[in-house]
Amino acid sequence: MKLIHFTGILWPKILSKPSILMKLPFFFFVFSSFQLFAINSFSQDKVSLNIQKGSLESIMSTIEGQTPYRFVFNNDELNIKDKFDINVKDEKIDRTLKLLFHSTPITYTIKNNYIVLSKAKDQNAKFTISGVVKDAVNGETLLGATVHLKGTSIGSTTNEYGFYSITAPEGNYTLIISYIGFTPFEREIDLRSNQKLDIELKEDAAQLDEVVITAEESKKVDLSTPQMSVAKLSTRDIKQIPVVLGEVDLVKAIQLLPGVANAGEGASGFNVRGGAEDQNLILLDEAIIYNASHVFGFFSVFNADAIKDVKLYKGGIPARFGGRASSVLDIRQKDGNSKEFGLTGGIGSVSSRLAAEGPLFKDKGSFLMAGRASYVDIFLALANQSSRAGFYDFNLKTNYEIDGKNRLYLSGYLGHDNFNVAGAGFTNSYGNLSGNLRWNHIFNNKLFSNASLIYSRYNYNLELEGMDWTSDISNYNMRYDFEYYASDKLTFDFGVNGIYYKFNPGRINPLDATSYVNPEKLDNKFALEAGAYAGLEHKISGKLTAQYGLRFSYFNRLGKQTLNNYANNLPVVYNEELGIYERAEPISNTNYGKGKSIATFNNLEPRFALSYQLNEKSSFKASYNRMAQYLHLISNTASATPLDVWAPSGKFIDPQIADQYAVGYFRNLKENKFSIETEAYYKTIDNRVDYINGAELVTQNTIETEILTGEARAYGVEFLLRKNEGDFTGWLAYTWSKSQQRTPGGAAGGLGINNGKWYNSNWDRTHDFSFTGSYKFNEKWRFGANMVFQTGRPVTYPNGQFIYNGLSIATYSERNADRLPAYHRLDLSATLTPRKNKNRKWQDEWVFGIYNAYNRKNAASISFGQNQKTGVTEATRTAIFGIVPSVTYNFKF
Repeated sequence: MKLIHFTGILWPKILSKPSILMKLPFFFFVFSSFQLFAINSFSQDKVSLNIQKGSLESIMSTIEGQTPYRFVFNNDELNIKDKFDINVKDEKIDRTLKLLFHSTPITYTIKNNYIVLSKAKDQNAKFTISGVVKDAVNGETLLGATVHLKGTSIGSTTNEYGFYSITAPEGNYTLIISYIGFTPFEREIDLRSNQKLDIELKEDAAQLDEVVITAEESKKVDLSTPQMSVAKLSTRDIKQIPVVLGEVDLVKAIQLLPGVANAGEGASGFNVRGGAEDQNLILLDEAIIYNASHVFGFFSVFNADAIKDVKLYKGGIPARFGGRASSVLDIRQKDGNSKEFGLTGGIGSVSSRLAAEGPLFKDKGSFLMAGRASYVDIFLALANQSSRAGFYDFNLKTNYEIDGKNRLYLSGYLGHDNFNVAGAGFTNSYGNLSGNLRWNHIFNNKLFSNASLIYSRYNYNLELEGMDWTSDISNYNMRYDFEYYASDKLTFDFGVNGIYYKFNPGRINPLDATSYVNPEKLDNKFALEAGAYAGLEHKISGKLTAQYGLRFSYFNRLGKQTLNNYANNLPVVYNEELGIYERAEPISNTNYGKGKSIATFNNLEPRFALSYQLNEKSSFKASYNRMAQYLHLISNTASATPLDVWAPSGKFIDPQIADQYAVGYFRNLKENKFSIETEAYYKTIDNRVDYINGAELVTQNTIETEILTGEARAYGVEFLLRKNEGDFTGWLAYTWSKSQQRTPGGAAGGLGINNGKWYNSNWDRTHDFSFTGSYKFNEKWRFGANMVFQTGRPVTYPNGQFIYNGLSIATYSERNADRLPAYHRLDLSATLTPRKNKNRKWQDEWVFGIYNAYNRKNAASISFGQNQKTGVTEATRTAIFGIVPSVTYNFKF
């Protein structure tokens, strides 16, 4: 009897030959007749076998000879060459087969008179799908795209370079990849081996016509991931928000989210969950940005045309980040269009911008160049003003694909500001410079790495009253990061980094021979910061997911400096007679040679986050993180200025240590059209630097004589309601919070600052409400609005006065016991898109804006002085902006 290799041989040949297919009726007649003959000829269901070292083929042939059954199998799949032993007598066929195959990878199914053989699935066998997700139009990698297997809990998101990896048991699945504004990708996959699958997503035509404003890159809250306290913005979101003078501003956009406050009217600085500005780590393509403002804070340094992704971590900060106590603002530049050349730009009220991008190296790479420059000087000149103010910046990024597993990136930023007040002898300039060379390497379908060499520099210059003062901070940063996708339940990330700092606090020179200023050079400072980290995301069950992380940080304040020594090691002492803190006199000094260690610190920084999905619509999350900050911004102003100086921890300044706890409830409503995010947090910070009354910080070589060390705390509740779909989209954010500081006298004596009692920090805002919305009226017109209300910023007002030698001397209340009036405003915008855009390559639009539509005179400060004529003490309010209209023309080619 000839074996019927039915599945493996016969059907592929039949289906591949139409001539055979036409004869199928005759074939079925013959086959059916043969089957009927076989059934009638063999009525028994039992077999007798006594075979030693027999082949599978001979055993099957013997069984077919004794029974009406026929074997059906795929010869290529089975490929069994082993020899078998079997001894049965009048045994039923089912029992015989069990004995025959019990120790083999063969399984069988008896149906009618056929015995179908197949290779048993290995229940432990798992395979991996990996690849890179890109935009089909411009070739940009898409970070944060969702990748999952339909009908399972197995999924992941693409990393910062568009790479994904998911592992699942052997089987057939539907792979789905989705990203906001793009048509979801679906493909049936037969997962029987590891697969590499690079995907290009196409833009959704329906989404292109709809303005989507959301604080996330997805239309709904991700309920399963433990990551919380994160705000995400796309450039599409940012460009819809009305801003001062029509200048698109990334930092202004994040200030509209809960937990983020601004430092004052027109300032680009920001405060996160009650933290100071220097406690924010700002990264542009991994390079540290020390001052993120143009024109003293009216605009930020980030050109929206060059930005691909913005992510602000307010809490639950991953272990790969370190060095700051409050937040991480992670900004990624575009890679550049790898498909075709294009131009993007705009002409605004105070500046213009232009970006060019296109393919390089025969489509194995791409480039992006973006520039922006202001022309305020032109308007000042037309108004016969000799004062000058302006800025420019330049962004560059290029990449090259060496092969399917290796890619190089080179990115950079250059920005510069200058400001001159005619007749006042005041000139100021400052700027940022950064560069990053990165190497992406894919070891295999589970292990991804990125190595970076980074340089950052921030410099500032001041000319005032015959003095020329220059200062800068620079660093060299090396890091090597890995991501290992171990399984569908475990994902690891780990790495190391090291940063070498050079601080130049200032060099003072006379401007000319008539200047009374003596040349002076403040001591340079050097330091090394290093870190190693490991993180794990663990899907414990279908509802419970956890993230664990641990970072070890090390800081070494290096020598090449002479430091003073003070009695009892106290650079500040309390004068009980006068009731004030004074600078201590040095008793000796110590010279630390080049490379010698002045002080070392190390800290373990644990991180933990947990997500429990209550149901398909809601989840509960909690997180804890500890952060160590070794750099300090020496400033006693409410918001950062270009004249502020960065100083490292060392002999007299300990690193700041922050601990933050957060819990949250998240819910998607009405099929994800709405979402709600609520979070509560509590944060403490040890070793927070505070300044004695009358502190002199500028050109200070012994900064330790101006400061005391205290502690800070912040707590609050955040609420965010979002509407994600429809002609009207937007969000409503509210934060109730407290931010306080306390500085006891400690070893220096006395009660401390503010008598050692808690006082409001400069950035405390009890109530912070904002509304942001966009309405698509028709194909031509789109309207936007912002409404902001904030509790006034804390200040210290005089509470009395006395006369001394004919002079009026003010006395003051406790530190920051008073407040400026409440801050509020309304911004409006209208965008006109010509209908002819649809049929041409040149796309353009007009954006009309009104900042502070009802002309609210918000107080930036209130000063007190004596009227020279009446002798009465008067308060003077200073407001920076009233109503400000703007027009911007944007284009894309």
